[in-house]
Amino acid sequence: MFDHVALNVRDLPASLAFYEQALTPLGYRLLRSSDTIAAFGTGDRPELVIRVREPANTAVHVAFNAQDRPTVDAFHAAGLAAGGTDNGAPGIRERYHPAYYAAFVIDPDGNNIEAVCHVG
Repeated sequence: MFDHVALNVRDLPASLAFYEQALTPLGYRLLRSSDTIAAFGTGDRPELVIRVREPANTAVHVAFNAQDRPTVDAFHAAGLAAGGTDNGAPGIRERYHPAYYAAFVIDPDGNNIEAVCHVG
């Protein structure tokens, strides 16, 4: 459905460090960056773009697919190690469906970043 998602950030170096570390377990890598923009993807094209632009996004929710539950766990640990704030430890969220396994981390700009696995 989506080609890419772009988030406006206040501090590119801080956000770049966070996303590089937090998204690595999910298979994302930095594709390119400059003084004002950075692009991440699992292949050769950008899927997540962060850019210095006002107003910076806050309270946006972005959810990334994870292939399995250990990958969700690794995302959560990496996000916290990168300076993110815990917004929900890895676990089942039955209110969505019985196999919805997710974790949530708040990024440097206050966005809720999730990794989710839909298989048991």
